[in-house]
Amino acid sequence: MAATFGDDDSATTVRVMRLRFPGTCDVCGAALTAGTRAGYLRATATVRCLTCLASQDPRPQSTSAIDVAHETAHAGTAGGSARREYERRAARREARIRRAHPRLGGLILALGEEPQSTTAWARGARGEELLGARLDRLTAHGVQVLHDRRIPGSRANIDHIAVSSTGVHVIDAKRYTGRPALRVEGGILRPRVERLVVGSRDRTRLVEGIHRQVGLVRAALDAAELPEVPVHGTLCFLEADWPLIGGSFVIADVAVTWPKKLAERLVAPGPVEDTQPVYRALSRAFPPA
Repeated sequence: MAATFGDDDSATTVRVMRLRFPGTCDVCGAALTAGTRAGYLRATATVRCLTCLASQDPRPQSTSAIDVAHETAHAGTAGGSARREYERRAARREARIRRAHPRLGGLILALGEEPQSTTAWARGARGEELLGARLDRLTAHGVQVLHDRRIPGSRANIDHIAVSSTGVHVIDAKRYTGRPALRVEGGILRPRVERLVVGSRDRTRLVEGIHRQVGLVRAALDAAELPEVPVHGTLCFLEADWPLIGGSFVIADVAVTWPKKLAERLVAPGPVEDTQPVYRALSRAFPPA
């Protein structure tokens, strides 16, 4: 589909297409991954996200067309920033080895293994991609999902934000092995302390991270005058050793669960009748990473 914006000689032909290569919107700076529908400006050889196209096109558009542009441009790409970080680290390592060993660099790369600090990004990205695909399948049940959202003023991001009738769910995807468990210490003579353990390792810091993200989302909704919308924090383990019966639990108001159980929580009846204002507010507050 092609369109022309502007008047006379200043007119710019825009072709809406699926990008073969990643790019950056020339208006808002949003990252556009390969496969994303966006506008290609032939005169300047630049790309533009559909939301910016919709806002700059002087022709009237139907509400449904604007909604489609909004959904496409701002849903985000699950695991996008983690995947880019992995590729950046891998490329930097390859360039360093090839500079140091011009003749044997290729052999060294073929026989050697990437450091764990690099592969961890690929593993994390894959976890977000897998969970993101499962969450996207819930759109038929009225669930709207924002993937890989940037926290303004920070290098951190939120893996997934799901909006449904039960409220807003801030979701952190993890591909840890081992069995997640709630360990409680104290309670009578000593203060009660809850810890998240996965296998034999204390992972309570993950709960603390979700608390920070929930607080930011809560503040964004309050600023958008949506204080009545509940916000839930969730740690979703994709490859953990869950028992056949039971297994999921709540620690410090954060649900610890797996994808199927999470889906049940998202599609359950809830108090939020209109999710569109919530989705739009969070899309603006947390842009794609």
